Amino acid sequence: MSSEQFDFSLAIGGAAGQGIATPGNILARTFTRRGLWLNAYNAYQSIVRGGHIFLTMRISDKEIYSHGDSLDMLLCLNQDTMDRHLGLMGPGGQVIFNGDKIIPGETPEGVQLCPMPIKELSNKSRNKVIQNTIALGVINNLLGLEFDLLENSLKQQFGRKGDAVVEENTSAAKAGYEYAKEHFKAYPEPLATGPKPLALWTGNEALAMGGAAAGVKFYTAYPMSPSTGVLHWMAANARELGIMVRQAEDEIAVANMAIGAAHVGARAMCATSGGGFALMTEAVGAAAMMEIPVVFINVMRAGPSTGVPTKTEQGDLWQVLGASQGDFERLIVAPTDALDAFKIIPELFNLCDQHQCPGIVITDLLISEGTFSTDPDNLNLQPEIDRGEMLTNGADNDDYLRYELTDSGISPRALPGLEGHVHVVATDEHDQDGVIISDEFTNPHKRRQMVEKRARKIANIVEKIEPPKLDGPADADVTLIGWGSTYGVIKEAIEQLASKGVTANHLSIRWIVPFHAEVVINIVNDAKRTIIVENNYSGQFHRYLRSETGLAIDGHIRKYDGEPFMPHHIVDGVLEQIAGNTTHSVPFQEIMV
Repeated sequence: MSSEQFDFSLAIGGAAGQGIATPGNILARTFTRRGLWLNAYNAYQSIVRGGHIFLTMRISDKEIYSHGDSLDMLLCLNQDTMDRHLGLMGPGGQVIFNGDKIIPGETPEGVQLCPMPIKELSNKSRNKVIQNTIALGVINNLLGLEFDLLENSLKQQFGRKGDAVVEENTSAAKAGYEYAKEHFKAYPEPLATGPKPLALWTGNEALAMGGAAAGVKFYTAYPMSPSTGVLHWMAANARELGIMVRQAEDEIAVANMAIGAAHVGARAMCATSGGGFALMTEAVGAAAMMEIPVVFINVMRAGPSTGVPTKTEQGDLWQVLGASQGDFERLIVAPTDALDAFKIIPELFNLCDQHQCPGIVITDLLISEGTFSTDPDNLNLQPEIDRGEMLTNGADNDDYLRYELTDSGISPRALPGLEGHVHVVATDEHDQDGVIISDEFTNPHKRRQMVEKRARKIANIVEKIEPPKLDGPADADVTLIGWGSTYGVIKEAIEQLASKGVTANHLSIRWIVPFHAEVVINIVNDAKRTIIVENNYSGQFHRYLRSETGLAIDGHIRKYDGEPFMPHHIVDGVLEQIAGNTTHSVPFQEIMV
């Protein structure tokens, strides 16, 4: 626990099927209602039963940006968790476990073991997950919380299952609470309280809510982790929000249904992961050729192919850059956190509508399946909506040119059915009126005109988008460069570096296409030492950066084991490179999941 601020981390470990989500959800609600900031990451396996799950929850009275480096409390639901993670605990740590079944190993100095006599406290209940509820009582006592808070949370969690279930869990939690009071030493500092209650969401929920705020009226998906949470939220709220939600038979159908909905005027969105996006790519090119604005979300996981479905990675950058064949216009943005994911969806839709092209959100499991607190006051649920140049008035002539050659490259868009605006929409190259040029003959001059017209649409779009900014002192010893989800962990690594006498600043990239090349060149050229941080093996963003700017970067920190960066991974890499030991650091993952 930090002395400068209230900064506390706890973990719950067990096997799939042991009900880890329930105590995690109850604790998360308790913390955020007290106004505490929360960042939670759940490491789990791609199996229904068994395996190992490790949920880490970090809370603080100040905003936090990662799940941190250390643990203050560990709840072991099985022997495997005890064997794997007891050694991670430091002085002042608490380890809670079923004393009837779990045997601790060599215990680090200063760690308090808290064995729970589950059979005794549960009154020999046959409920296999009753230990979770008893543990909640123990945790609440150790953190100095009133039992009434837990009791209310249990009523909310189990109310739908009837009074008997509520009573069983309340009694079990109370037994754990009282046992801890008598047998264990609570933390000297009670749980902090923030200025006001905070909200709780996942990154996938943030993406879905961003779509709803942007005016999405059609959402379609085929379930694929780690993007499925977007579908779940959309389906649960579709009726109330007036959104049509469809689960299609595969990602090919998903992409084409979204394009069809967008063609007739609805804001349409779909989400998948890398494998699903691979099937969508032909449709991305089709949307570009037909100049239909639609938003695709790619939530990255470890690949290639099926890869590791439940692990995170930043390995799909070149996939989205090269989606479909040929040269065509697309917008690509990588949100930095859940709040940014919420905000970026309306902005991206406006740009797609204005410039009549597809947009791609590229994020990853770390953000999408992470759980975070947020201040509801930061959520603009009614953002500005700009549908671009859309014709709404009918005409009595028939000379409409859907793909008219204009100086801006943006042509007047009419929705199907508008009187006097009949036109052809197809994936073949076409003339200004949509007629396929190969029906005439493959006219090279018309082909060139249309390629250049489409390119003009986004030639100056970079001016509409906020450029990246250097965060930190301009004369820092090291400039750390990251993109997307590395934002938070780099931010916290910089704080740790400062305590070790190293000043660092941070260049975080969220807009991939268009790319602010000149801004980035100026920042990098002024830096003393540059290091790129990426969650992939080959340095995909570094290669893209070089292609756009010609810049050579001094060093690299890359992680590709399926787990996200922790702040000390970056700190260790920076110190290693400053010492001249290497220019390429690969962190070692201490937590085995």
